[in-house]
Amino acid sequence: MKDWTAKRYWLVGAGDGLGAALAKRLSQAGAHVIVSARSEDKLKALVESLPHEGSYQTVDVSDDQSVKDAVEAIGPLDGVVFLAGVYWPFGAQEWHAEHATAMADINFTGLVRVMGAVVPGMVGRDAGHIVITGSLSGFRGLPGSIGYTASKAGTMSLAECMYADLRGSGVQVQVSNPGFIKTQLTEKNDFKMPFIMTPEEAAEEMFKQMNTDKFKVSFPRVFSWVFRGSQFLPDWLYYRIFS
Repeated sequence: MKDWTAKRYWLVGAGDGLGAALAKRLSQAGAHVIVSARSEDKLKALVESLPHEGSYQTVDVSDDQSVKDAVEAIGPLDGVVFLAGVYWPFGAQEWHAEHATAMADINFTGLVRVMGAVVPGMVGRDAGHIVITGSLSGFRGLPGSIGYTASKAGTMSLAECMYADLRGSGVQVQVSNPGFIKTQLTEKNDFKMPFIMTPEEAAEEMFKQMNTDKFKVSFPRVFSWVFRGSQFLPDWLYYRIFS
């Protein structure tokens, strides 16, 4: 297991849910956690609940200047975990342009903004740890998921490109692809969600990965086999099953 003592980790999108649970887990391990989201009240409450000393910095990942200001205020980091995301379920038949654009701009382009602000410094120091949150839904297109699935597919592809460039260097890149997690986002779903996890269970899976050299981890494991295996199905069969 890695030594987390006094390591400075920035968790982007840690107001509640998985981000808040992972912040507590990292703090428990001894890290100094800097949590970020748009809601200052949630961040203050989270910092007060951490097992060890932590801090917070408000940020809006959809705003270039907000991201730049946050990175400047936080200073040098040992690691960054991108967890920010929004979600509204809908299909192409009932396209909600505003929601689709928000999912793209926060889930994917928000990641691009944050990486653009922190990666050059890590590369310059040849040291750093980057953890990106993908999704099992990002492996292949799904019905009723305009915006979210596409944003997560882009997120996972970006992580792969970064890993291809930085593997073998002092900057470690990882991507975690969880399934359903019981949060305010999944409460919007009106269908049965197999293998749904609590935020604490998902945070523990991510923390385990962060203690290893594994680039990509998808969980829950058995459920992930469905999505990973679907990549090998021909289109006519895949869409007959998943539609």
